[in-house]
Order: sequence, then C-alpha cells, then structure tokens
Amino acid sequence: MRRTVSFLVLYSAFVSSTYADTANVIFNGTVAATCTMGVVTNGTMTVSTNLQSLSSHNAGGSAGSVVVNTTGSVSLSVDPVTVTTVPATDVTPITWSPTYSAAGAHTISETPLPTALSVPGTSTVTVHVAGTKTGNNRFAQGNYQATVTVRCE
Repeated sequence: MRRTVSFLVLYSAFVSSTYADTANVIFNGTVAATCTMGVVTNGTMTVSTNLQSLSSHNAGGSAGSVVVNTTGSVSLSVDPVTVTTVPATDVTPITWSPTYSAAGAHTISETPLPTALSVPGTSTVTVHVAGTKTGNNRFAQGNYQATVTVRCE
C-alpha cells in the first residue's frame, strides 16, 4: 500500500505541473511616416493700389489654411503655382509666388522652401500667394484664381 500512495503523490505532482504553462504572444507593428491634410479655409487675393500685385497679403486679402497631421519624418512644401485663371483681357506675364508658415506642433516662419517636420503632431499651415506684374504691366479688370498645392511627403 505504501507504494500505491507514493505513486499517487508522484502522479498528482506530475499531472498538476503539466497543466501550468504559459506562452508569450508577440505583436509587431510598423508606423510608416505619414501625413494627412485637410483644407480649413480658402484664401482671398486683393489688388494693390498700383495694380501690380494681386496677393493674399494685400489689404483686404486673407490667407488660406490647412491642418496637417503627421507622424514626423516628412517634408512640408508648396508647389509652384501651375493652375491659374485670368481674364482674357490680361495678356501680360504674372509671376506667382506661394509661401506658407505653420503653428502648432511645428513652428515655421513664412517661407517658400521645403521644411522638414521631424516630430509627430498637428499643425495649422497658413498659405499665401502673390501674383506680381513688372514694368508698366498692370492687372486687368476681371476674376483671377490661383491654386497652391501644399505637399507633405
């Protein structure tokens, strides 16, 4: 009978230890450098008193704005203006100059140049555009439109 009891105690210890086990489940994830944007407001250009500047910086003009959300490790920039609408009566050259600044997670003074956004966060980007004429050229009466593309990549 002693043998039977010893066997039961040994068997019991063996059985209970086989039911106690653990396993680690590992989860991996990767967050790629991303940037999302949304237009908050479109801007307004007004003409200068000498009719040689059509700009969001002129009196009565207003900037456009975009909200940028990023993981960081991206670059923010504005493309050269390529899409414009001008009245048929305006036949002299216009030089378009877009600029931007940012406030929030990223502080950027007004610039036309690309800027690295190294940290994650949300910022409001203020966008301006100016069209200029030189020499004796002046803006003609009519409706003008310039499209500024804000790029985050």
